[in-house]
Amino acid sequence: MAVIATAAGWLSLKNDSVDESASANLPTSSSGLAVPQAADTDAVNALDKTFLTKVRQAGLWEIPAGRLAQTNASSEAIKRAGLHLLDGHSKLDQLVREDSEALHVPIPDQATAEQQRWVDQLRSTRGSAFDQLFVDLLRSSHGKVFITIGEVRASTKNSLVRRLATQANTTVQDHMDVLEDTGLVTDATLDDVASTLPK
Repeated sequence: MAVIATAAGWLSLKNDSVDESASANLPTSSSGLAVPQAADTDAVNALDKTFLTKVRQAGLWEIPAGRLAQTNASSEAIKRAGLHLLDGHSKLDQLVREDSEALHVPIPDQATAEQQRWVDQLRSTRGSAFDQLFVDLLRSSHGKVFITIGEVRASTKNSLVRRLATQANTTVQDHMDVLEDTGLVTDATLDDVASTLPK
């Protein structure tokens, strides 16, 4: 992971949503993936649209969560995981906004009510309690979206959505890895993810 040069900027909680100015100061997606020459806009299906929405909303709550980890966590491993969230979701957010505009697919400007409650919970928690809550919420949500990413990557006919799914897969895998590296992932969290798998 690239070292975040402007760590002080990450610590600012003045704006808990992803905005254009914040994203403009972040590096563009450097996944090494070739940019599709043209998108087949007629091939955007309902799952593709749902995926674009999920990627956008993930950034809208996980970027604030990553910032909170820098101030509220007691563990350096949690702070490190938070930096991974900040970096990965900032890049994904820029990409999903570009793709949604190119595909003429509207995406939301705020997280779901449930995601906003998660951020509120994290904001009001400190120390080891924050560390565990952070891992519980984020490992569960990453595990669930990982399932959707696989479906989209395997079936989409749209080249931009396929590229986004490939980048999201890499990002989410990285985030699950750093969350697991904290040693705080519980069986209950993994059981929660498993309960959402298609039967």
